[in-house]
Amino acid sequence: MKFPKEVYDKYPSLRKFEIDGYKEWKGGRERALLEHVKQSPDFTQMEGNPAKLLEAMDEFAVQQDFLINIGSDKGRILTDLLAEERPKVVVELGTYVGYSAIMLANQMRHFNKQGEAVKLWSLEFDSELANIASEFINIAGLSDVVTVVTGAASESLRTLKAGGRLDHADLIFLDHVENLYVQDLTVCEELGLLKTGVCIVADNVLMPGAPEYRQYVRSHPKLKSWGVKGLIMPGEFEDEMEVSKVL
Repeated sequence: MKFPKEVYDKYPSLRKFEIDGYKEWKGGRERALLEHVKQSPDFTQMEGNPAKLLEAMDEFAVQQDFLINIGSDKGRILTDLLAEERPKVVVELGTYVGYSAIMLANQMRHFNKQGEAVKLWSLEFDSELANIASEFINIAGLSDVVTVVTGAASESLRTLKAGGRLDHADLIFLDHVENLYVQDLTVCEELGLLKTGVCIVADNVLMPGAPEYRQYVRSHPKLKSWGVKGLIMPGEFEDEMEVSKVL
């Protein structure tokens, strides 16, 4: 995959696509990100400072190696939505390195300052990524808000529900494997998590794409759904998130 010179000048990390080809995740770069952050001379400034930590993660993605985080552009759209919804319980399917969990949890804590408890359950299939994400969440000082659960999302949802740890959700964020979006949203519905007013956000519905999911939510009689344009960063590739509200 090749890009124009001006793209490489702005996003040096994309040069690796020419050398290695596109790899969506793993291959060592997530662990390299963690080591990069820990060895940074600004590390102490990142501890307990989610915004500073996210800036460092964005800088690594631009300069060192591409990451499949939600990124700054779509992240802004998502946090604006949180400001409207003010969720107290969020379920995230797909943790990766914890970028969106940190962003969401930080905003949840900011928007709920009246002593109200907030909780984010972040479900991650891959144990290595779950461990890396947990370290980042701890660095950000958000371990009291975020719990990373390792395993297949459908199984984790059922386990949390059966154990009484998850009885409702105010917002559900789908950001894992796109061809599992329909299956796992159906599980959420079966478990009674899709109550009136719940907001559902699905990332990457254009790139790499989730056409079956978009068709499913837009034809669902209990959902009102629409697309919101955003950019995959680094690189400024156009994408959309699908936002749905339970009627």
